[in-house]
Parts: sequence; structure tokens; C-alpha cells
Amino acid sequence: MSEHKRYIATPTGFLMVLRQGDDVFVWLESLMRDEAIPSATIVGFGFVHKATFGFFDFDKKQYSPKTMEDLELTNFTGTLAWKGGTPAIHAHGVAGDDSFRTFGGHLLALEVGRGSVEISVTVHPTRLERIVDPTIGANVLQL
Repeated sequence: MSEHKRYIATPTGFLMVLRQGDDVFVWLESLMRDEAIPSATIVGFGFVHKATFGFFDFDKKQYSPKTMEDLELTNFTGTLAWKGGTPAIHAHGVAGDDSFRTFGGHLLALEVGRGSVEISVTVHPTRLERIVDPTIGANVLQL
């Protein structure tokens, strides 16, 4: 990660602007730790070099990943919480290619492409945790 700051405070949380080559999840995790964010919701958009989507297989209790390149991220939404003392990001997105085909679903990884990715982080006062629900084998946000 570059030492150059990638976010500013806002009345409701933070505005983050990531640049080419930045790992979106690494920066969000760093923000959570550095600013002691108890939980938050996120929304964003921008240019993506690589996006790894995952479709959850409930029988195998794991994601089937698919990585795509050079996309416009038209929607990025999710929640920031904690799991076992570490940041836990749950994010979904929709992205389109140069043929205007769109792809969407759970996001496992995002690398910023040419341009930027802008993310609004709305901070919540309550620390929220994710716990694996044994009946489905997936992390569930606890309220």
C-alpha cells in the first residue's frame, strides 16, 4: 500500500478514492483498523482491472470463484463488520465490460483499474460480528 492517504472524513463516515493497482479489500480493512470502525455500510463504483466474483455453493459450503478483467464497476455495496478480531467485508457488485454485458454477485476480490474506485463508507456506532451459521455454512452478520 502506498503511504498516500486515500480517504477523508465526512459527517457520516469516510469517502475513499482508490487508484490504479490498489486492492480494494486491503484498503477497506486498513481503514477499519486505522479508524476503529465498529461497523459500516459501503457503496461505490469505478474502474476495475480485476474483479473476482463468487457464487456460494451451499452443498460444498464455499464460493465458486470467477475472475474477470477490465470492467466498469457500476455498483458496489456491502457491510463492514468483524470476525474473530479481524475485519470482515461482505460485498456484492455489478460490473460491465466493453460490450455492455454485465456480471454481478458476491465479490471476493477487487483491483482498481485505470482511473479510480470511489467508496462512501457510512459508519455505524455498534460493533457488529460475523459468525458462521452451521446450518448453511456461511458467515452471517449478527445484530
